[in-house]
Amino acid sequence: MPLEGLLVLDMAQFLSGPSAALRLRDLGARVIKIERPDGGDICRTLYMTDTDLGGDSTLFHAINRDKLSFAADLKDPKDLAAVHQLMARADVVIQNFRPGVADRLGVGWQAARQINPRLIHATISGYGEEGPWAGLPGQDLLVQAVSGVMWLNGSEGHGPVPVGLAVADMLAGHALVEGILAALVRRGISGQGARVETSLLEAIVDFQFEVLTTHLNDNGRLPKRDASHGAHAYLAAPYGVYATRDGHLALAMTPLPKLAALLDLPDLARLAEEPDSAFTQREAIKLMIARHLASETTGHWLALLRPHDIWCAPVMDWPGLLSHDAFRRLEMLGRVRRDGVDVTTTRSPIRIDGARPEAQAAAPAIGEHNDLLRAEFDLTGR
Repeated sequence: MPLEGLLVLDMAQFLSGPSAALRLRDLGARVIKIERPDGGDICRTLYMTDTDLGGDSTLFHAINRDKLSFAADLKDPKDLAAVHQLMARADVVIQNFRPGVADRLGVGWQAARQINPRLIHATISGYGEEGPWAGLPGQDLLVQAVSGVMWLNGSEGHGPVPVGLAVADMLAGHALVEGILAALVRRGISGQGARVETSLLEAIVDFQFEVLTTHLNDNGRLPKRDASHGAHAYLAAPYGVYATRDGHLALAMTPLPKLAALLDLPDLARLAEEPDSAFTQREAIKLMIARHLASETTGHWLALLRPHDIWCAPVMDWPGLLSHDAFRRLEMLGRVRRDGVDVTTTRSPIRIDGARPEAQAAAPAIGEHNDLLRAEFDLTGR
């Protein structure tokens, strides 16, 4: 794999930082997770359901597979000395402490560059290192709330609608990986390490770059969400999600005259002749389409529309997706085992030279690899 031979220290907790370390692991890097001896990563006990897998949450298993665990108390001088020895040998350190905490613990950028000038020191915060929000908890829902995403999502009249995923966390993890990889390329040229930083807020603002750019260059005009069948506040009809007789159908960008002919809707055809009607008559057009699509099944509409290159798709739940041949052919699921417990999880979304990396091990127990790593790196202390 491309990153084979690189050593990454994952000092992060929860989702954003560990997800970045996981992606580097999937690309071939060796990842050592540095955890507190008393409880480890808080994510181990952050339960999304009442399902427990070998004493750890499903969330922890999902984002820490294939890592090694080294338990160390950073406030203990002997443990800190051992971590500094690992930093001296590492290529990348990832941390998501609140601003200032890593410096106080002796694992911040200043300490890192003294220990190892070639080290890439990568940090995720909630809102950046400075400013009035810097000390606030960097939590996904809270960042969604202030970023505009929650206000933009959903249909008019629904109030703020959060994305049902930790989208700020995941986006920040991806952004950090991009910065780390770029810094590694530069290090290959100059030999110097780098400080890579992002935040949940910066990542989710970047996520909105197309709509924010529109707003910033449209005299400050705000978009208007649809009262129903909403999917994107800026895009014209028929873009949206519609109920059918047995489910829902998503319609993307589609020429209205072509759609009107296929659906046999003369009123829609007349509306489509008006200039900019897809914007100015968006609500009326969507209601007209919605009434018609409710008369037949999703399968009926797919069979009618797809052969004519109308961009549409069924709205599927997880069982529908997981059982579909199109998904199964991707081979995106894998199984790992720890302490007699099987864990089914996703695999890397990236294929290199036609091959998708296979996870070798489940998420580690706290300090599971202390003895192995102390012997391999000749670490001092306990």
